[in-house]
Amino acid sequence: MEDVKARALKLQKEINEAANKLKLKDLSAELQSLKDEIAKPDFWQNTASAQQTTKQEAGLSRRIQPWLDLQKAVTELMDLASLNDDSLKNELNDQLSSLEHKFDELKQDLKFQGPYDDRDVLLSIHAGAGGTDAQDWAQMLLRMYTRWAEKNKLKVETVDQTAGEEAGIKSATVKISGGDFLYGKLAGEHGVHRLVRLSPFNADHLRQTSFAKIEVLPLIDHPEEVALDDKDLKIDVFRAGGHGGQSVNTTDSAVRVTHLSTGISVAIQNERSQLQNKETALNILRSRLIQLQLEQHAQNLDQIKGPNQSAEWGNQIRSYVLHPYKQAKNAKAPEHETSDVQSILEGDIDEFLNASIAFRSIVPGAEKR
Repeated sequence: MEDVKARALKLQKEINEAANKLKLKDLSAELQSLKDEIAKPDFWQNTASAQQTTKQEAGLSRRIQPWLDLQKAVTELMDLASLNDDSLKNELNDQLSSLEHKFDELKQDLKFQGPYDDRDVLLSIHAGAGGTDAQDWAQMLLRMYTRWAEKNKLKVETVDQTAGEEAGIKSATVKISGGDFLYGKLAGEHGVHRLVRLSPFNADHLRQTSFAKIEVLPLIDHPEEVALDDKDLKIDVFRAGGHGGQSVNTTDSAVRVTHLSTGISVAIQNERSQLQNKETALNILRSRLIQLQLEQHAQNLDQIKGPNQSAEWGNQIRSYVLHPYKQAKNAKAPEHETSDVQSILEGDIDEFLNASIAFRSIVPGAEKR
């Protein structure tokens, strides 16, 4: 029984150390504060604010509760072990092994220490060099990330999408939510993705190289988190293009917001309301500014410069080759590759995500590479 006690004591110590790193006490206090707010009689008077608060409460509870359950289970096991009843030894050993396995799963959270790692994600895809093939490639990537999200029971909402002339998409932005540490998990996908295949869009069926750029942004949906000076914004309204229903293409509902200091421009036209499109564009702008700040190690937003990476040769972070051989491979650290490209394109990208997460956790600033 002494070996069970020793293992349990060691596990308890490791859990407590992890809880301190995760600031579990502070998070628990924050959760209780949210619960107190929700319990107020007038809580639902402001529906939008109430929905945001309940969303925060659910997400925080989802993160904290497994740790609290684990701490409680280890304490209960130690109490049973203190009875020195040898008839319980095998059962306690089995329980302890299960708790150790659970701890191994939970401590992956320790890898997510970035200030925005726990945020939902705005994922944007932009077709680059390669013409129609690049636009088709952009749509293939959209499908890949959508499939990954569906397999992980996440919610995917289309924020904006522009169709290609012949096939595929010129660009698309989706919001991915409903999970823990989504930005932390997907940040390594940020960059240019390259596809090599036999083109289905030319008569000779020649080999074609196409590029698309992926932007992974932490969702910043609270205006107070990123203060934008109205003097630094240029806001244009225009008539929405593309397909649509009643009122679409007949009113100046589309909005383009340009951040003059960096030159970043965000145009949104999906909603019929000009006000909704403006708010969505501002949220995306805030998220892009935060992403740039992280990439450039800037202390303040006024120190950042505009983005300059284009979706073309030499900038890719990953290559997907379908001809003359099959291989998906990271072009830069963290090195990782597989020959099962089809599974990757079907959304089985966890092996690449995990490689990036492991790399980020041991190399400070690695997500900016």
